[in-house]
Amino acid sequence: MDRATKEQMVAELHEKLKAARIAILAGYAGMSVAKLTDLRNDLRKAGSELRVIKNTLMGIASQGTDFSKLEDHLKGPLALIMNFDDVVEPAKVLAAFARKNAELDIKVGVLQGRLLNRAQLSALADLPSREILLGQLLSVMLGVQTGLVNVLAGVPRKLVQTLVAYRMKKEEGQAVTEQA
Repeated sequence: MDRATKEQMVAELHEKLKAARIAILAGYAGMSVAKLTDLRNDLRKAGSELRVIKNTLMGIASQGTDFSKLEDHLKGPLALIMNFDDVVEPAKVLAAFARKNAELDIKVGVLQGRLLNRAQLSALADLPSREILLGQLLSVMLGVQTGLVNVLAGVPRKLVQTLVAYRMKKEEGQAVTEQA
């Protein structure tokens, strides 16, 4: 690969890293091309991108981004997984793939400038999907409104029940005096 191609590759990767919300490094040593292609396809379905790039070029491209923290971990054959929207989905896909394929070794990741270790990435993968979290949030928000309406409706309801009971008592009192 000539120098101009490397510079172009570094510039392109730098722009992608600036736009990415999460980046994860995973070791793929011993993995067949077919398995790596399957992983790449699974990640693509999740809106993520998998790139295999030389560690030195990755180190240069990450300069000036939140992902420069990955430089200390650039050792051995690594795949870079980036996502530009959902931060949970690539972690879920990688965790599921790693359970089936022992060759995949999830190393570290960076999310919003924070370095995530293997355990933190695993915890991120265990989170519910974005749609489920939004549904839970909506449920909580509607529950608060429903509770407020019930509390506010309780005061007039009690007043009406008290007035009905008072009317019934008065009617019973009049019925007793009419019988006597």
